Amino acid sequence: MGGFNTGGFGRAWLWRGGVGAVFALVLLPMFAVFWLSFFDQEIVSFPPEGYTLRWYVNAWDKRQFSRGFVNSLEIALIAASIGVTLGTAASVALVRGGWRGRGLITGLLLSPLAIPGVVLGTGLYVFFVEVDNVIDFQIVATLPGLIAAHVLLTIPWTVRLVTASLIGVPASVEEAAANLGARPFTVFRRVTLPMMRAGVVAAALFSFIQSFENLELTLLLTGPGRSTLPVEMLNYLNFRVDPTLAAVATVQIVLIGALMLITDRFVNISKVVS
Repeated sequence: MGGFNTGGFGRAWLWRGGVGAVFALVLLPMFAVFWLSFFDQEIVSFPPEGYTLRWYVNAWDKRQFSRGFVNSLEIALIAASIGVTLGTAASVALVRGGWRGRGLITGLLLSPLAIPGVVLGTGLYVFFVEVDNVIDFQIVATLPGLIAAHVLLTIPWTVRLVTASLIGVPASVEEAAANLGARPFTVFRRVTLPMMRAGVVAAALFSFIQSFENLELTLLLTGPGRSTLPVEMLNYLNFRVDPTLAAVATVQIVLIGALMLITDRFVNISKVVS
């Protein structure tokens, strides 16, 4: 009888167990928040005394959550639109441009990904204050200042994803279109952009999520009446500790998950971000 490769079999199960443990580590906190949002008791304890939907009703009745959601949505949409536009233009210049210093500029554009949000927010706050002192123009605690800060969060994601997508687009296709008489803008609009569409869509999605869920930077730059949903959730936590926050977080997770599934239906995101 042929030998049974027990070593290979054991390694396969060990690999699957490790992958399963990683997925459990990522997903279990999310399922815990989802479960907690249905607890009947106000003070969280285990096992639950019963289940209810009243915390979702309570979250709906809290005006600060609806106001924060609208503010987060507005800021994320504007910041993602500006960031994806600027980041896509920068990616095209970096990949197709034949000039020196591209590596340095790429590292500069991606640097916000390596800087902690608190540090970045503190630096921007100090910079905005100095601008206000020099030219007497207030940026701190204003909507334009907050949007500008969120644009800095969206550009690195766009550069990273669009550049990766654009590298896979052969330049010969663009050269062929140009040789046939197409102008540069026409080449970009009808050849380059459709071929890197997956990267642009993925960049828009991740930029939106990054802006919508940001807390650290936003907490330092937000102003009265412009608090975002994460900031309002933190403010609520300072006064009350009940499953209302779990209900709000569950709705937020479901909305973002649905957005990712819908986007993946038209664009295979896993191929772009892998």
